[in-house]
Amino acid sequence: MKGESFKKLPPKDQLAVLKECLLNNPTETNLQNLKDFIQKQGLNLDIESYRPFIKKQQELSKRKDALVEDNELFTAESEWVDQILPLEFEEAKLAKQENRHEDFILHSLEGIARLYSDKAILNELEALVQDYPKAKQLAQGYRDLMDLRDSSGADDESLKKLRSAKESWEKSLLDVET
Repeated sequence: MKGESFKKLPPKDQLAVLKECLLNNPTETNLQNLKDFIQKQGLNLDIESYRPFIKKQQELSKRKDALVEDNELFTAESEWVDQILPLEFEEAKLAKQENRHEDFILHSLEGIARLYSDKAILNELEALVQDYPKAKQLAQGYRDLMDLRDSSGADDESLKKLRSAKESWEKSLLDVET
């Protein structure tokens, strides 16, 4: 947060970096950095509700047989992090108020691309269907991606296939059809 390259990023990118850091490395420092950023934006963040995740992560890191629990923990952490909506959604809201339909769709999709939890991604896509029919197809594509992820092995070939499918879905997500 203190580095010059971070400070030069637009706030929406700073938020994305801070959320990603917390999810990848759930530490008190990363949690506090996110809280400080949120407060600078004039918002409030209850970090106490995240602390049990940090404690659980520390416990799981000491065990070798904790893959299922680790996945469940990541799901809970990502849902918590997604309570902090990407700033692209504020841009989308403003664009909608100003009747800039294409910008509304673009910013909404950019916001969705910065979400982490299945629940938040699907909820936002479903909310967008009325204004952007392709969102229904994108939601189904995401469900297919979830199925692939959940049935995928942990070997290199499976992970490569999953990564490719995710990249393809993300490309489709950000390919705005007007």
